[in-house]
Amino acid sequence: MALLILLAFIAVPLIEIAVFIEVGGRIGLVSTLAVVVATALAGTYMLRLQGLSTLHRAQTAMNRGELPLREVFDGLCLLVAGALLLTPGFVTDAVGGSLFIPAVRAGLRRLLGRWFAASGGVRMQGGPGPGRQDGGTTIDGEYEDLGEGGEDDPPPAGRRIGDKDRGPR
Repeated sequence: MALLILLAFIAVPLIEIAVFIEVGGRIGLVSTLAVVVATALAGTYMLRLQGLSTLHRAQTAMNRGELPLREVFDGLCLLVAGALLLTPGFVTDAVGGSLFIPAVRAGLRRLLGRWFAASGGVRMQGGPGPGRQDGGTTIDGEYEDLGEGGEDDPPPAGRRIGDKDRGPR
């Protein structure tokens, strides 16, 4: 996974530079820069519109007592879309812009849902989750809160009243 991330950090800027050179050669420097700024502004506007709409849908789902899982996924996609559109480049703009299309997000949600189902869901490292048995020892018991040791409470074993600053004797 680390190798894949490293390759992405190397490949994406190289691809963006190549596309910048190609587009700049065809439409000129000023036009290229204008398109990059325009996509950033359009992305900010779309993020605001769709983000507020997604937030409203999430609040409505929670008011009905439902978990707003679809809305959380959409919000995450919109966050990634906004970041990609603010990043200068035509390839990142194309990917970010596609995430503003609800049908693309729905397809991505279905694809990831199938992948999670096939892989057995999300796995956490560490011990078994709630309700699972691993053969370990479970200690069941009761306790009584004895408070903070106020003036009316008896002193702990090995101590006399007034010996609060000194350790046990």
